[in-house]
Amino acid sequence: MTPANDNALLVSLNDAARMTSLSRSMLNRYREQGRFPAAVPMGERRVAFVKAEVLGWIADRIAARKAA
Repeated sequence: MTPANDNALLVSLNDAARMTSLSRSMLNRYREQGRFPAAVPMGERRVAFVKAEVLGWIADRIAARKAA
C-alpha cells in the first residue's frame, strides 16, 4: 500500500542528514537540544524521521532567513 502523500514516509538519519546538509552528529545534537523533529524508534539502534517534519524544519530555516 502506497501512501497518498509521500511526506508521510519515514527517512533514515542518513537521509535526514543529506536533506538538511548537516552531519549526523549535528542532527543528533539538535535532537538532544529539542531543535530538530523527534525521531521515530524503529528498533534497538535504529531511528527514522517523518519526512514531512524534516521538510517543515527546513522550510522554517528558510523562512527565518527571509525574516532576518
